Amino acid sequence: MKRKLELKVNDEPWEIEVEPHKTLLEVIREDLGFKGAKEGCGLGACGACTVLIDGRPVLSCLTLAVEVENRSITTIEGLAKGSQPDPIQLAFVDHFAIQCGFCTPGMIMSAKGLLIKNQTPSREEIKEALSGNLCRCTGYKKIIDAVESLVRNKKTYLQDDPQK
Repeated sequence: MKRKLELKVNDEPWEIEVEPHKTLLEVIREDLGFKGAKEGCGLGACGACTVLIDGRPVLSCLTLAVEVENRSITTIEGLAKGSQPDPIQLAFVDHFAIQCGFCTPGMIMSAKGLLIKNQTPSREEIKEALSGNLCRCTGYKKIIDAVESLVRNKKTYLQDDPQK
């Protein structure tokens, strides 16, 4: 039997009816149309489905949609402010940290979650925060360099951030 849910995704309220067994990933992709988060493994091992819930990275393939009612959910589509990409998105482009792009949304969301929590992480802390995200195309050096460049350049992450 379907259950009515009120979700807040990318600062927008949504009221939908879902089966109680549906994952957050299924709801944001199939019901709401946000295709950035991907199902890579369905087991929580690859990080491709990472979204932010109340500013913290969460594996949406392991999270039931009913568990996140009335919480702030941010997908990769919600990072840009209008036509202005988030500094993390720009850093990934500037550092050529994108290959096929399948893992990129999850990597960026994990990095965003880290930088919300800690604006000056060390390289080791960046590696640890991204350790749950798998990339099959490249080494992780450019990805880590992209995040580290933001720390070096002292970009502000919490400015206008709904999770602060």
